[in-house]
Amino acid sequence: MPQPATAARHPRLRTLALLASTLLLTACTGTPRTPDASATTPQVTGPLCAALPTGTDPGNPTFLASQPVEAALRWIPTLTTFEAALRTSGVLTDLPAGTPVTVLAPTDDAFAATFSEDNWDDLMTHHPDQLRTLLKAHLSTGAHPIDDLTTAGSTTTLDGTTITVTRTGPTTRLADRANTVCANYQATNARIHIINAVLGPLPVTADGTGHRAH
Repeated sequence: MPQPATAARHPRLRTLALLASTLLLTACTGTPRTPDASATTPQVTGPLCAALPTGTDPGNPTFLASQPVEAALRWIPTLTTFEAALRTSGVLTDLPAGTPVTVLAPTDDAFAATFSEDNWDDLMTHHPDQLRTLLKAHLSTGAHPIDDLTTAGSTTTLDGTTITVTRTGPTTRLADRANTVCANYQATNARIHIINAVLGPLPVTADGTGHRAH
């Protein structure tokens, strides 16, 4: 007489066989997964964004989102003056580790319109306190998207100044002096908004000649 299959003669083995079949089916068909928020591409906005790295280009917004803010700034080609000044001054390293920060970063052209080459070199070399004060006018604690700043209507920078933040068409105006030209870059624990003018009380070394090489 034929003998029944082993699984049929042993209920426990039959249960294990069914479980194995279920796991195999799940592995083959897949199960819904919660989208990974970190995989979302940051949406930068502003008229300058199209001229900056996109897609898979080095320095694209998705890549920068995984970088510390100091490294992220080095990858944005229009911020060489601002990045060098931050690095020289050490302002960011003075913040407690892990402090979220919002960076209002003037473009190289913004600095060129405000300082001559000699003026800027003098500020970088001989006036560290004035340089730090100037840079603090472009930093605030908390990593704030531009819409949050606009909703709040103001933000207080590290130099203790409260500046107005208002929507102006497709851009955002800061302190009635600068407009965002590419906002909402993300970095590790930071937001970076590129602006088209230098903020804060300008040092005496600024002459506004616009002759700085860039």
